[in-house]
Amino acid sequence: MKVLKFGGSSVGSPNRIRGIIEILKNNYASGDHFTVVFSAFGGVTDSLLQMGRLASDGDDSYGEIFNAFTQRHQDAIAELIPAGELREETASKMRQSHEVLKNLLYGIFLVREASLRSMDYVLSFGERSSAYIISQTLNAAGVPTEYLDARKVINTNREFGNARVDFEKTYARIRDFYGEHPKAQIVTGFIASSKGGLTTTLGRGGSDYTASLLAAGLKADAVEIWTDVNGVLTADPRRVKKAFTIPTMTYAEAMEMSHFGAKVIYPPTLLPVMQRKVPLYIKNTFNPGFEGTRISDESSLLDGTAVKGISSINGVALLTLSGSGLFGVPGISARLFESLASAGINVILITQGSSEHAISFAVKPEMANRAARKVSEAFEFEIERGIVDPVKTENDLSVVAIIGEDMRYQPGISGRLFQALGKNGVNAVAIAQGSSELNISVVINRENENKALNALHEAFFLSDVKELHLFVVGVGLIGGTLIEQIKEQNPYLIEKKGLEIKVVGMANSRKMLFDEEGIELDNWKDRLETSEVQSDLPIFIGRMRDLNLSNTIFVDNTADDKVTSFYEAILDESISISTPNKIATSSSYLQYQRLKKIADRRGVQFLYETNVGAGLPVISTLRDLMDSGDRILKIEGVLSGSLSYIFNNFVEGRSFYQVVEEARDLGFTEPDPRIDLSGKDVKRKILILSRESGVELESDDIKIDGFLPESVLMADSIEAVFSALESEADHFENLRLEAAKENKVLRMIASLEGEVASVGLQAVGADHPFYNLSGSDNMIVFTTARYKERPLVVRGPGAGAEVTAAGVFAEIITIGNSLS
Repeated sequence: MKVLKFGGSSVGSPNRIRGIIEILKNNYASGDHFTVVFSAFGGVTDSLLQMGRLASDGDDSYGEIFNAFTQRHQDAIAELIPAGELREETASKMRQSHEVLKNLLYGIFLVREASLRSMDYVLSFGERSSAYIISQTLNAAGVPTEYLDARKVINTNREFGNARVDFEKTYARIRDFYGEHPKAQIVTGFIASSKGGLTTTLGRGGSDYTASLLAAGLKADAVEIWTDVNGVLTADPRRVKKAFTIPTMTYAEAMEMSHFGAKVIYPPTLLPVMQRKVPLYIKNTFNPGFEGTRISDESSLLDGTAVKGISSINGVALLTLSGSGLFGVPGISARLFESLASAGINVILITQGSSEHAISFAVKPEMANRAARKVSEAFEFEIERGIVDPVKTENDLSVVAIIGEDMRYQPGISGRLFQALGKNGVNAVAIAQGSSELNISVVINRENENKALNALHEAFFLSDVKELHLFVVGVGLIGGTLIEQIKEQNPYLIEKKGLEIKVVGMANSRKMLFDEEGIELDNWKDRLETSEVQSDLPIFIGRMRDLNLSNTIFVDNTADDKVTSFYEAILDESISISTPNKIATSSSYLQYQRLKKIADRRGVQFLYETNVGAGLPVISTLRDLMDSGDRILKIEGVLSGSLSYIFNNFVEGRSFYQVVEEARDLGFTEPDPRIDLSGKDVKRKILILSRESGVELESDDIKIDGFLPESVLMADSIEAVFSALESEADHFENLRLEAAKENKVLRMIASLEGEVASVGLQAVGADHPFYNLSGSDNMIVFTTARYKERPLVVRGPGAGAEVTAAGVFAEIITIGNSLS
């Protein structure tokens, strides 16, 4: 014998009911013995509740809803049952039944009262109508069935609205009834009867309970709960998009999942089947071929999935009773929880440290004030004496939990949980774990609930693929190139490195665009251009914070000091930063240190490798030298790709003006080339390297030996700059000739020796490492205690969107790997 149950969404329309008929015909054709429980048609229970409420308020508009209710069922009969005697019989029976409901509602309207007892009777018409119509439909389809009103077999007390089942009487009635009725029974879910035949209900979602009771009473081979999802999922799919079906789980695991809000399982459903060890299957009416979830007493340790699911309770209050008066005193816990029980307050979670100094417990937010008052009354004497502190209440919290009966057999589960939360800046307010290790519960700030669920789901179920969420400001030359690189490389990263990079937000100076699921990178330019959201940096940062996604990275591809002013707040939200923007790291030493310390404190990364050498590993090499114990003696560098290109190409036969103009046209310089030629950008870079090497320098401590004539420096427009460069051709040619006389070439060199840093144009000979530079190459020479005779050299392109974007991309991957 198999018991099947179909919920309201499964019977929401005649078309859906036809799908169920096919499922049942297949069961019948295969020779299975079965009985089927049905909920009311989708939305009908809510309609019945509304009718009762309106009638009790004296509002005769309940009649309009009643007419729609009766018409819906008559329409279903006409669609499902072919014209003939059976259809007429069914329609007539429904009219009679609904006439009783009409009179009942009119009585409620007259007395202006709808008691729980009356409403149980009103609500029963939903399941009685659906089950009877479907039973007749099955008969018309050639599957012999009988309609069974569950009030005949399920016996309860008189707690109307949520009655308690008398299991002994119910099981006996089920056995007796089914022994006398061999046909497949089509049963009303949700409803039962008490002594005297009064109609009761089993609570919202009670149709599952009905099926479980029937399965237990019949000692069925299995019970199948058919709903609109593919079984029990690893997490709530509305919050965790990558949640997937759990193939098998134990009764205890399912019970924990239901306690923490898994809507697919009605908690009382599990008790009867668990006691009789009847396997329970959760299946999808709209995907009948899918296996779904099997719930039984069989452990699944062998499949290696110690954690079966991740769930949460959205919105709790945490109350704490603490003080020296609790230590070593017997009966404290009993007094505490008796005071709560006497007030009818349910405790969701309890935690107590071994010091016995404090007991914390979570309750529903609406119960918090009453709970605090009751506990304060129970410990009034101790609080007045000052040996127990006043009850502390913390609001706006949630509970997240990982669940699995086999967690106790696998070490490291707790460590992985807290690492996943910590890496995403989610602080644990309280922790609870029973000795059975069936679940580990963590109380967190409510605003972090979604982030925590996704971080934990990724840690325990998607450890092979980590999802990074990027918010990119600046999508011009460097930013746009970065996005194209991500688009091209994402398939490889997913397959080979287990990283999936999603650009969730992007902004330029005019528009900004967000998509929590990830912006489609094939047409990102068009989407950004047509976005109706005007660019606003504080709003962009606020949206990134409010989305609160796990593994968030902020990428600043601008040279804007307004963006860097938000770095502190971004890092403080436990969001990592990667940027080629040099403004923050070359600002005051105090601010530089502050940003690094905030990042360390929050456990996130603040990466700026591209500040110095575009995609070259300059800062990382310097850090590696220092971390390994080497001592920096001297740093020399051609640190500007723009200036490198200019002086590498400033040769006999070419004017300085022509080379600078060419460099601008190739995108190597800023539109105003003085930004590069002045050496200020190089100064920032050697300042950053100085700080990274441990020297506490400010910008004013570094002197620039400039080579630009006054006429160039004072030009009032870009056109005037180039005009001045052209007119000062002799000045620049003389510099070149002076160097050439000694067989030397000109290079703009930054250096740090000891605690002295400088920037200036120098002539270097063939014996110098910088002599043979070409193109836009940068070169950095590290002279250290270990690399003294033959210094360590880093050389490569120091300018260009491709290499700079590649450097930022590498940092994004570094951050992603650090989140493991």
